[in-house]
Amino acid sequence: MRRLCSWASAFVALALAVPAAAAGTSAAVTETGTGAAGVASAGPTAFAEGPVRAALARLLPRHASQFTLVPVSRPASGDYFTVSGDPGRLRVEGTSPAVILSGVNRYLKYTAKVDIGWPGDSTAKLPRILPAPAGTVRGDASVPHRFALNDTDDGYSGAYRDWASYERQIDLLALHGANEVFVQMGADAVYQRTFQEFGYSRDELASWIPGPAHQPWWLMQNMSGFGSPVSQRLLDDRAALGRRIADRLRQLGMTPVLPGYFGTVPPGFTARNPTGPVVPQGRWVGFDRPDWLDPRSPAYTQVAASFYRHQRDLLGDSTMYKMDLLHEGGRPGDVPLGDAAGAVMNALQSARPGAVWVLLGWQKNPSAQLIDAVDKSRLLIVDGLSDRYDGLDRETTWHGAPYAFGTIPNFGGHTTIGANTAVWAARFDQWRTKPGSALKGIAYLPEGTGTNPAAYELFTELAWRTGPLDHRAWFAAYAERRYGGADPHAAAAWELLRTGPYSTPSGTWSESQDSLFAARPRLTATKAASWGPGAMRYDASTVRRALAELLRVAPGLRTTDAYRFDLVDVARQALADHSRTLLPRIKAAYDAKDLAAFRQRAAEWKGHLALLDELLATDTRFLLGPWLEDATSWGATEEERAAAEFDARSVLTTWGDRSGSDAGGLHDYANREWSGLVSDFYAMRWTKYLDSLDTALATGRTPVAIDWFAVENAWNLERTAYPVHASGDPVALATAVHEALPAPQPTAPVTGTGGAAAPLQAWRRSPERAALSPAGAGTAPSRSSSRVACTGCPTGR
Repeated sequence: MRRLCSWASAFVALALAVPAAAAGTSAAVTETGTGAAGVASAGPTAFAEGPVRAALARLLPRHASQFTLVPVSRPASGDYFTVSGDPGRLRVEGTSPAVILSGVNRYLKYTAKVDIGWPGDSTAKLPRILPAPAGTVRGDASVPHRFALNDTDDGYSGAYRDWASYERQIDLLALHGANEVFVQMGADAVYQRTFQEFGYSRDELASWIPGPAHQPWWLMQNMSGFGSPVSQRLLDDRAALGRRIADRLRQLGMTPVLPGYFGTVPPGFTARNPTGPVVPQGRWVGFDRPDWLDPRSPAYTQVAASFYRHQRDLLGDSTMYKMDLLHEGGRPGDVPLGDAAGAVMNALQSARPGAVWVLLGWQKNPSAQLIDAVDKSRLLIVDGLSDRYDGLDRETTWHGAPYAFGTIPNFGGHTTIGANTAVWAARFDQWRTKPGSALKGIAYLPEGTGTNPAAYELFTELAWRTGPLDHRAWFAAYAERRYGGADPHAAAAWELLRTGPYSTPSGTWSESQDSLFAARPRLTATKAASWGPGAMRYDASTVRRALAELLRVAPGLRTTDAYRFDLVDVARQALADHSRTLLPRIKAAYDAKDLAAFRQRAAEWKGHLALLDELLATDTRFLLGPWLEDATSWGATEEERAAAEFDARSVLTTWGDRSGSDAGGLHDYANREWSGLVSDFYAMRWTKYLDSLDTALATGRTPVAIDWFAVENAWNLERTAYPVHASGDPVALATAVHEALPAPQPTAPVTGTGGAAAPLQAWRRSPERAALSPAGAGTAPSRSSSRVACTGCPTGR
């Protein structure tokens, strides 16, 4: 795997050597920010400054020395930070290292007016001497729990990332206020060591544990074995990385939320352990589920004790453990769920007295039987549906158990922009302040991270506000800091995006529709992933018009990393949205047996796919190459590299074997628009399909049936190397996208699938196409591919 360069290690060491700011007691602070009124209580230094100083040096290497970081004790009222000082001499106090970073972020956003997003930043626009805030600004956390990461994050965000990638993720989570982070890395080694004590060999367990990209669903008891066997070296390396991740979270005052043990066992457990009856769990979308060990049995108590002992040895301790009983269709058999829950909680408390059991609010989970069987004060439900449905009453449903307001604005790592942000802005504060509220936190739960930076920033900011969020004003401020300066076209673009993809309503979905370019080919396709919106959830003209406005942003602001990312992302979305207009036209031509019209529209579809791939190639965050390079870098042998690459490829495409992919409907669940994946997988499929329809029209015969799984899995087994560096001019390619699409016409949202307010009349009348400025556009790159075929050779994110 890739390692930190020696110079980077030296830089961190240098940052740690910066003299710590004197801190012993905290001074009284003046309330001038948005937090609750109050004065910080004096107290001794609560933690070491070194880790937060090092994080700040990574985030702001040119300006970190201008900050004095002051640890203060946490009062009974909860976490808070203050920011004060003079130009070039800023003082940030906070109740944990991560809270101090949250204070730095508040300063950057609302005083310096720059953005460090996930992804994209505008810190290049910071002046050499940082400005001072107007007085002392204080921010208070409105909730104690600020939870981050879905159980699926490692699978869909990159199971083969290196330490530098996780370090960046942790820094960004801390910067945006998270204090509880789910960590699954290393859980495979814990299971292996545990079950070696119960009659299983290393080889048996290596075949039971899936490849890393599929492990989240094994940990949730959905499946096992796919992409196995895993090597011992891989397990050992993952355990070491998991420990490093957990330790860094602890150093920053954040809680690593570790997987708990709820009863998953390998095949044949009872034959080896007669005191351990199991309940067969049936199947999960085409996969055999692992058996569930009856938590009331003596064997469960023994296995749980072993699990927590090995977890402590490998990953250290925690105060929070995440696990869900009978996830997505599991079977209790003859085991009363309340009795099972009580036994699971007892085992956890025996191993970690006082620990909190974290559960996901999803479908009918957790049940009232589970909640009522345990001490509710030791529960935290991270709700994945807070913004998805209407009429929710979590206090009644969950019998007063504490919960976190959560969102899943992304499934499978889709690159689609948008979220129910207006619902968040109104509903979070309503739920938090209503009489008898049990809301105690927020939970940021996208299935894949690293997309949709505006949604991430808005959602995480809720936990540091004590009043409602003004949706329009927030996006206006975001538009200014996102590119490091005020610009009327940036403001217009983000107002359009706010009223369109970022104002989708609750009631049916929490994410926007995916792209039909990524769908398994058929003329009647309405979505790529089986479980997703089947129609537009907002007025598509808002995105097209936003692209036109972004292309008119002043050249001086186009140099920021955030602008380049957003421009590519919005242009990508505009093309993806148009796929829903173009595909029905292709179908109409085919149904009419109009060969000329069919060929014209099929050529347009293929052309858009080619243009899309070139656009995506201009930004490394939209490249397939790093994803595959990350995977192969973990292999020590050619066999290990091939297995890792198959694991990483398949989770994006077929997801699993034929049964899970076809009958289970998992194919394209993790679709995303990345250069390389578009050209060599999605375009390959559509070309094969459209050409077959062309032949059918030309000959008058029935189209030849295509075995899509066979075609897709053949790609999974390839070893083609893809670029890991960006190429081309994003402004030129985004301009080409704008020119390739028809002029936008405002349309009403589709009835029953959501929608948003129409753009302002001024923007409806603005002649964007004619007014596009060529300044800074550069020269369009060649349409020829720059990737190198490397079938069968080793490749080396």
